[in-house]
Amino acid sequence: MPLDVMAAFSEEPPELDFVWPGFLAGTVGALVAPGATGKSYWALEATMAIACSVAGGDLLGLSPQCTGRVVYLAGEDPEPALVHRVHAIGRHLHPAARQAIADNLTIEPMMGRRLDIMDGGHLRHMIEYCMGARLIVIDTLSRIHGLDENSNGAMARLVCTLEHIAATTGASILYLHHVAKASVRDGLADQQQAARGASALVDNARWCGYVATMTAAEAERLSDCADQRLIGPDQRRQYVRYGTTKINYGVGLCDRWYRRSEGGVLIPAQLLELRETNTKNGAARAAA
Repeated sequence: MPLDVMAAFSEEPPELDFVWPGFLAGTVGALVAPGATGKSYWALEATMAIACSVAGGDLLGLSPQCTGRVVYLAGEDPEPALVHRVHAIGRHLHPAARQAIADNLTIEPMMGRRLDIMDGGHLRHMIEYCMGARLIVIDTLSRIHGLDENSNGAMARLVCTLEHIAATTGASILYLHHVAKASVRDGLADQQQAARGASALVDNARWCGYVATMTAAEAERLSDCADQRLIGPDQRRQYVRYGTTKINYGVGLCDRWYRRSEGGVLIPAQLLELRETNTKNGAARAAA
């Protein structure tokens, strides 16, 4: 049905519905990161924030506008590993939050099941399974197709298929994807075009976030507020930075740091620019 242009001119439009700030409901988004960075934990904790209809389920601080049913398709990890992750996260949740999440969150282990959403039968089954969901998470994108990731045409068709699923089910879709090896080597994992494969994977998505391990340079100037000591190279891998590289609608969250707690659960961390502060204080003392 075509847009009613005159109505759009004259009537106040409804507020945009965001799954979390910057990620518009009913669209396709990407979370890009190197392997073993924590993107699966971030995504799993994000799904719980959306699934939890009571206070206490938003460990990441996403502040979702509303909650709803979430489907998490876990294509990389076996069921025992998923159980361990859920159990680890559950230690940080009170009983009411756990129950609310359990009521709204479906985690489907898909490893070895050869899902291909470009196949008509698989596509229909996925749409039926996810109908009415608020959010669908695909972990990871490479596990649900057999196309050439370096082909812009093929990846444009893949994202278009995800958009079809979103439009039909009413859900937003977040797919997890790896960055290119060169981006990791050059320290560019937090850049928009760091994603592995064709540029269409990011260009055609409406939202793109990243998770990146703290660099050696950051570890030499940052301190955790808990002890105000430089984090240093030995502890830097316990901290990851989340941010966004592409937002087509609204305003996203500011970059933020998380610390890996027991089991790998990501917990918000307050960090200080300790080295920079000391330098400024020294300069002030010298000037005095």
